[in-house]
Amino acid sequence: MAPGHVLLIDDSTVDLQLLMDLMTLRGLRLSVAFDGERGYDRAVVQQPGLILLDVGLPGMNGYSVCRLLKANPLTQHIPVIFLTVAADLDSRLEGFAAGGADYIAKPFAAQEVLARVGVHLLRRLPVSDGSTAVIASSDTVLLTAAQRLLREQLASPPELDVLARQLGSNRRRLNAAFQALCGQPVFGWFREERLRRAHELVCRSSVALSEIAATLGYASPATFSRAFGARYGLPPREMRVLVQAGRAPPVGVVPVR
Repeated sequence: MAPGHVLLIDDSTVDLQLLMDLMTLRGLRLSVAFDGERGYDRAVVQQPGLILLDVGLPGMNGYSVCRLLKANPLTQHIPVIFLTVAADLDSRLEGFAAGGADYIAKPFAAQEVLARVGVHLLRRLPVSDGSTAVIASSDTVLLTAAQRLLREQLASPPELDVLARQLGSNRRRLNAAFQALCGQPVFGWFREERLRRAHELVCRSSVALSEIAATLGYASPATFSRAFGARYGLPPREMRVLVQAGRAPPVGVVPVR
């Protein structure tokens, strides 16, 4: 195993001691954090080669930490291995959706830990070719992570409080970040993004309009048609006909309302 820097984020002193012993025996440099907030900050500052992240952290849980790490240009390249007692499929899928690279189940098997750590340290690529990395504000990271989650759930977005919890934040701060960076609250942005996606599907695909409406979470094709027409000045069927005839505005150009 090549030497490297591993950040351990876990609130269990027993698990941390075991992991530290294993990493030290293999000549790895270690950093430790006992909660998600400190772990995230240390990842940004220290740029480790790998992060071992406990899912069941107090406060901001491991999934929330990983979403923020993957939304920050400074840390999105760092592989994250989740540490968890939950081995069920839903838990693993949630971790992969949050950006995790791998899972290690608790209680640990020493050989498995070392094998997985070795694989991901060897796979890590340089951050860049020497160019300066983009430094993102905390609001920008929060916004990026929230937008990513919402785009994945256009048909059934989580309630604002649930969304905020998934990011280790609260509804007030989340709305403030959207207001500052997008000029509108969270679900104002969401409605616009859903319609933007609808416009793209109407103009660039032959998917049935009823299927587009269902996929994007509209209650009915009629509801979809009204919302689309109010936003773009034409109902989706007429817009598609014009696009196919080459008479509509280019895709991405929104008619003046």
